[in-house]
Amino acid sequence: MYHNPVLLKESVDGLNIKEDGIYVDVTFGGGGHSKEILKRLGKEGKLYAFDQDEDAQANTLGDPRFTLIAENFRYITQFLKFYGIKKVDGILADYGVSSHQFDQAERGFSTRFDADLDMRMSKRNTLSAFEVVNKYSYDDLRKVLFEYGDIRNANAMAKVIVASREEEEIQTTDALKTVLKQFLPEHRQHKILAQIYQAIRIEVNQEIEVIKEFLEQAPGLLNEKGRLSVISYHSLEDRLVKRFIRAGQFEGEPEKDFYGNIDVPLKKVGGLIVPTKEEIKLNNRARSAKLRIAERNGEK
Repeated sequence: MYHNPVLLKESVDGLNIKEDGIYVDVTFGGGGHSKEILKRLGKEGKLYAFDQDEDAQANTLGDPRFTLIAENFRYITQFLKFYGIKKVDGILADYGVSSHQFDQAERGFSTRFDADLDMRMSKRNTLSAFEVVNKYSYDDLRKVLFEYGDIRNANAMAKVIVASREEEEIQTTDALKTVLKQFLPEHRQHKILAQIYQAIRIEVNQEIEVIKEFLEQAPGLLNEKGRLSVISYHSLEDRLVKRFIRAGQFEGEPEKDFYGNIDVPLKKVGGLIVPTKEEIKLNNRARSAKLRIAERNGEK
């Protein structure tokens, strides 16, 4: 079972859909957002979706207006071009890991099951959680845990992992939990494990680099007044989205012209949107979701 899409109505409303428009859902998953977009498109409308996960590709929709591209959305421009598409009217991204991925024990995403250290969104990826845990240097491991998991004692955790793997490779998620048990007090075990898994998963799938590459391409793909609708689940992702919409870059400040104006490709539409209490009650995974919507400024 794939998850109920988070902020479904709000994220698709944010695209301001034109019946004959061309749209892209870069995180197809179970197809929830795509189905909602198709409902609002007329006969001439087109929807392209991306998903690198082989399981998600089994959910493809039998609709002549729909095309599923079995690739990572970091290659959005290249693959749309392959289909003859240079400009689109809206792009939707939902960065969350699907419930399906968490519920498939053998994928190694969930803290609930024992599984091989994997965590790859696509089996074609060569880097898995096993390599991160067993082959990364102490410095690289510490950095991954601290930057992507927001783990305060990342230094001590990395030291323990490195010492333990010298005795024996850490093969499974349960073995990793055993190695780190001194950092997992019972009352906070689930939260800390979720942070550790998140950190390793982000590294394995290069999620931050993918988001940056995608955001940098989005303005060039959008028609004037085309919309970008993005759902993030942790502060690292959301900061990148917020900053890119505001400044057109991820670091530093954009250059100002003689009059003190900045020239950025996107402008925000409305404020930050978060799920209602009712939605969080129905779907606990919605609790950290943040939706930001932006519109393409005039053509360059």
